[in-house]
Amino acid sequence: MDDSTSVSVRDARANLARLLDHAAEGEPTVITRGGTPVAAIVPIEEYNALEAAADELLARKALQTLAEEGEERRATLADVLADVFGTPRPDVA
Repeated sequence: MDDSTSVSVRDARANLARLLDHAAEGEPTVITRGGTPVAAIVPIEEYNALEAAADELLARKALQTLAEEGEERRATLADVLADVFGTPRPDVA
């Protein structure tokens, strides 16, 4: 994002429509608070690519964890729901 524009929160509020137009044209904008970057308005394609990359990374980490654990017992959905809702675990044969 070296090409990105940087604006303050105040300027972003005052010019949101223009910043959205810039994003639609492929130009990201970094929003700062007190001079520190806190957020960005990016083209939706960049956001979607970032989300896809994050999903892929999580999937790879999950596969690696499963491979490292081997055949150890894993929690079932029933186990997780019982923990979340504080209910007894059903007996599953």
